[in-house]
Amino acid sequence: MKQTKKRTLIAALLLAVSLPAFTHAQNTLVKERNMNTKKILVAFFSRTGENYAVGHIEQGNTHIVAELIASATGGTLFRIEPAIPYPDDYRACTEIAQREKRSKARPALVGEIAAEEYDVIFLGYPNWWGDLPMPVYTFLERHDWQGKVVIPFCTHEGSGLSDTENRLRTACRGASVLNGLAVRGAVAQNERETARRQVLEWLKRLKY
Repeated sequence: MKQTKKRTLIAALLLAVSLPAFTHAQNTLVKERNMNTKKILVAFFSRTGENYAVGHIEQGNTHIVAELIASATGGTLFRIEPAIPYPDDYRACTEIAQREKRSKARPALVGEIAAEEYDVIFLGYPNWWGDLPMPVYTFLERHDWQGKVVIPFCTHEGSGLSDTENRLRTACRGASVLNGLAVRGAVAQNERETARRQVLEWLKRLKY
């Protein structure tokens, strides 16, 4: 009789110890399955040509970071492209971009994607004078962000994300805007492995 009680007690203790671990494993599996079913879009604006920090570039800094994110998440890559490209010349480009910013221009774009079909949208851009480039606003205003998760990332040369996260919260009404990532353009362009590690660490913090 005593042996039976002892075995019952041991079995109960083992169940009490193993049940939380089993529940945690089940919850983790459910979260992973939910994440795998989410459709991810990596939309970005990026510029090639003359860059004051890294010289003439054939692939934009933000484009490089966008590819790293798409590779890590399996997301669909989409480039936000103005119908009239910015000049390769740095001075000419900044003059046009500053004029667009002052007038709150919405440059026409080429290409389209149904952003509404995606659950999570990583949105990339260079930080231009503490703001999003105007073509990004054109893209944002074309779509309904209600219920979406928007995750910003930017390239910069010292200004980080500035206030762009808050600007996105205003522009993407109804969306949940998560903490973004800022990567120096020179790092993206010349230190790809460092940029990759920064992206992976950030995605891990976000649980993506």
